[in-house]
Amino acid sequence: MNFASWLGAGARAPGAYSSVREEREGDRNNARGQRARLFAEFLGTGFLLAVVVGSGIMGERLAGGNAALALLANSLATGAGLVAIILAFGPVSGAHLNPVVSALFAARGELAWSLVPAYALAQVAGAVAGVWATHAMFAMPLLEVASKPRPGLALMWSEFVATAGLLLLIHRCSRSHPQATPYGVGLYIMAAYWFTSSTSFANPAVTLARSLTDSFTGIRPADLAGFVTAQCLAAAVLIASLKVRRPSVVA
Repeated sequence: MNFASWLGAGARAPGAYSSVREEREGDRNNARGQRARLFAEFLGTGFLLAVVVGSGIMGERLAGGNAALALLANSLATGAGLVAIILAFGPVSGAHLNPVVSALFAARGELAWSLVPAYALAQVAGAVAGVWATHAMFAMPLLEVASKPRPGLALMWSEFVATAGLLLLIHRCSRSHPQATPYGVGLYIMAAYWFTSSTSFANPAVTLARSLTDSFTGIRPADLAGFVTAQCLAAAVLIASLKVRRPSVVA
């Protein structure tokens, strides 16, 4: 009879207590790590919307009615801002900043599917907070509803193409040139502002938040469903078509 059984069925051997403490400490560390990742997604997406909406407002104000100049300013600032944000928050959460990007990493086995809703919620909340923070910086009403129309199948198709291209770039670049991924994403979005008719929202969280600003980058709520549907459909098609290997899941 060993010492543990001599202590009784409900008792533990002396070494077992340290393993219990280690297990509990590990659980606490995991919980803290998960909160840090979700906060990084919240904060990173908030900064992204501040860059997108703020540069759109500033560009429009300074462009003197020249829409092309305003779009150029908006695209340059967004591309540069994305690089900086991904470099800053990538080591913490992966800097997905986008529910469909989180879904891609879940499909690759690098994020638990059960965590995707939490990531998406943090991203949406951060995006909305970023819009409100930007309105405050420019002395605009915090609560607005966009009136800028973006209707039609052409724009929906544009969002499908933009989202599929973004996910494909992230999928390939993060595997072949991971250190270059922030720059690839920034450059792609900067270019997609110009080669897509929708100016490449390519992000359901960003799209939702941009319906809450009646400024250069806004989208009226009536057109939200078409954009988000196209983005999610692009993600579903791309994920289904990719032959991705499945490494161990990060909880």
